Amino acid sequence: MGAHEDSIMTTTRPVHAEAATSEIPAVPLTVEGYSVLHQMMRFKWSAWRSLPQAERREIAAEAAPVMAAMEKNASGQSAFYSLLGHKGDLMFVHFRESFDDLNRAELQLTQLRLYQYWEPTHSYLSIIELGLYESTTKVYKTLVERGIEPHSDDWKREISETLARQKEAMRPRLFPAIPPNRYACFYPMDRKRGEDKNWYMLPIEERARQMGEHGMVGRRYAGEVRQIITGSIGFDDWEWGVDLFSDDPLVFKKLIYEMRFDPVSAEYALFGQFFIGLRCPAAQIGKLLDGDLPELK
Repeated sequence: MGAHEDSIMTTTRPVHAEAATSEIPAVPLTVEGYSVLHQMMRFKWSAWRSLPQAERREIAAEAAPVMAAMEKNASGQSAFYSLLGHKGDLMFVHFRESFDDLNRAELQLTQLRLYQYWEPTHSYLSIIELGLYESTTKVYKTLVERGIEPHSDDWKREISETLARQKEAMRPRLFPAIPPNRYACFYPMDRKRGEDKNWYMLPIEERARQMGEHGMVGRRYAGEVRQIITGSIGFDDWEWGVDLFSDDPLVFKKLIYEMRFDPVSAEYALFGQFFIGLRCPAAQIGKLLDGDLPELK
């Protein structure tokens, strides 16, 4: 907010507005969409190769249509990736409307004969989340200036109506199709809560300002990469998950490196393990298990 805007706010707000600023809650509003599960698997190659070729083909042929139906699921898709490196061989990403539906997707995979050759190495549970920092500060201040007590019944009703409007307006971003790009990059992250740097002790206005500037970095890569942020506080070991999708994996490096120089990342971000995968259409799972790289059409 610039100096000119500050002066306008000072002259137009009620006399109790300065007190109202300090009274607004610290927690930003969020809207949520699809529930998301990442499953990382190691494939038991030795056991697989010990099977007769005809049996391997039969098992893969049984799995392919089931996985293909999950890819096209109307209420949240699944996507399958061949992982690079030692952290696993396969990554399954599931978007569903609820945790119940995620569990159904898990159980559906366990019924395949192919599942006995998968060994889970990692998983991550979260939910697509859009933070409303800018809207939050405006709504909170407006309600306080109207004399509505934070966390009162009237406050909760106003907030609920605001979130319902925002969720409807942002529905395409909250319930997206899984991008069809060749490469996917997934990593979890936290905000620092140490003695010297603690993101959660910053005033909400300062967090909103920094997040606004942080978002500008990602916008410069629009068209090259698709980003989906998921919230995992209370669901998994980190606070957020980040999925990046692109046809050029070099974009992941450039985007994340540039963001390292932004204060939100440089001062307040902690990162978990990174997973990079190549998209494997379900119809080509047999080809992948024969040691050949699947192709996107």
